[in-house]
Amino acid sequence: MEFLNYHHLRYFWVVAKEGGLRKAADKLHVSQPTISAQIAALEGVLGEKLFRRGGRALALTEAGHRVLSYAEEIFSLGQELLDAARQRPSARPLRVHIGITDSMPKLVSYEIIKPIFKLEQPVQAVCREGKAADLLGQLAAHRLDIVLADEPAPSSLPIKVFNLLLGECGVTFCAEPKLAATLKRKFPKSLNEAPVLLPASNTALRQSLEKWFQAEAIRPHVVAEFDDAALMKVAAMDGLGFYAMPTLVVKEAVARYGFQIIGRTEDCRQQFYAISAERKLTHPAVLAITSQARAAFSD
Repeated sequence: MEFLNYHHLRYFWVVAKEGGLRKAADKLHVSQPTISAQIAALEGVLGEKLFRRGGRALALTEAGHRVLSYAEEIFSLGQELLDAARQRPSARPLRVHIGITDSMPKLVSYEIIKPIFKLEQPVQAVCREGKAADLLGQLAAHRLDIVLADEPAPSSLPIKVFNLLLGECGVTFCAEPKLAATLKRKFPKSLNEAPVLLPASNTALRQSLEKWFQAEAIRPHVVAEFDDAALMKVAAMDGLGFYAMPTLVVKEAVARYGFQIIGRTEDCRQQFYAISAERKLTHPAVLAITSQARAAFSD
């Protein structure tokens, strides 16, 4: 098995950045022949020439440019490793992989993850949407740092995960302005036989809504059911029916999409969870999500 000699690579990197052997020798405190020998050894391992003469200076070949890009990343990561070990701040973005179940309302999802973009260290978020079972599998394999869901992970899972309740809120019924104006009168009885757009039957919100409808003796006309909360919102914007959204984000929905409020209830609750593979959370972005989300729900 071949191994790359990082001393050789570092000498090449300094020569490329300094633009010549003399400046590189001064910086590294070695002789020019020593540097030349190190670069020749690197070229021998790689099987390609890295420099060509360009007047008095050295110019990178095409292969040299490729190797330089790798060298930049390698030594940048090395410096970050030292910074992390010595607890110094790093300029490299902090990556966080977030799974979001497709039943999660998009405005709520964004409200929950928004605090990570205000951290002192730059953050690069990778958000994956999908079915809860698929996302929890990725979480168990440590391909995700956290999963956001509107219900806890079931205890019957063959993998060990931890549920953290971020908060809960009531629901607000909304519709496009014309339909909302009609249904506002005599709410909630006005919802009886009114066209409704519902989340899928296996979701926590759907089950909560059905219990509330039954308690209020309301039987709306079901126009459509949706796995995708975003598609349900589009259908509501088109006037196909009213739908329920978390009260937490209703102001944002009204401002962004032009919905009008029909009415709201605290008897129908929607909960939101962060699911992790570890009991103790340590990722700075995940800690920001969990702490700030709780504050948002308590406002």
